[in-house]
Amino acid sequence: MALEEKRERRPPVTPMMIEEEAALRNGSRGVTPGPWAEAAGPRPRTTERHIAVHKRLVLGFAVSILALLAVTMIAVLLSVRFEECGTTADSPPRAGGNGSLSGAARQPTDAGQPPGRPEEEARGGEAAAAATEEEEEDEEEWQRRRELPPWARPRLPRHLRPLHYNLMLSVFMENFTFSGEVNVQLEVLNASRYIVLHAHRMHIEAVRVAEDKLAGGVRVARSFFHPQTQVFVVVLNRSLEAQKSYNLKIIYNALIENELLGFFRSSYVLHGERR
Repeated sequence: MALEEKRERRPPVTPMMIEEEAALRNGSRGVTPGPWAEAAGPRPRTTERHIAVHKRLVLGFAVSILALLAVTMIAVLLSVRFEECGTTADSPPRAGGNGSLSGAARQPTDAGQPPGRPEEEARGGEAAAAATEEEEEDEEEWQRRRELPPWARPRLPRHLRPLHYNLMLSVFMENFTFSGEVNVQLEVLNASRYIVLHAHRMHIEAVRVAEDKLAGGVRVARSFFHPQTQVFVVVLNRSLEAQKSYNLKIIYNALIENELLGFFRSSYVLHGERR
């Protein structure tokens, strides 16, 4: 009787219970199909939004690489074209260049000028040799003083102070040369017979120093370039007096070179024509 009563109290088997038991046997979670099963199912890790972000990042990286390549190619083409401008321009032989009052000092040869007579050339050679000897003597004198001469110092001497510059240039585009004249008003702070200024690859034609129209000029003993310190030196017969002003006049000529230095030239191509 007890067994029969227990059997009668056992709950009836429903179809849902049969499905859950079958699902457990098959190794699944035992969740019956339906809206709850769809919500509890596994979702994909990468959503459509993530895919769109990845695509934008890849596209931006590719565009930046292309822009970098384009800029590099443009820079290379510009540098090559600039070198071609320098080599193909119709200019005189490259013997130096520029007439600004700064930089390396070197006196170029008189290219394009008619040759002088043998006597004049010999006199010029003798004058240059004498100037070199005088320069060496001056350097020896400064060495005896255990001091550097004004033109051998890394900075310009401070016994002179420029007050005003008046510069005139004449440019000749046929052969890329120019001539210049500069007048510098100088104030003498300390007496000295040396005028030292920066010069760069020019040919000096004349140098004059004057106090004023009434007092007249101060005679120039000699002038020379000192390439080691990139200066041009004017040596006077007498010292300039302190607390007075003088006028320095220099006439020179030089080449307009194709270097990015001082007074230089450049060119460009427009519609197949070089300008």
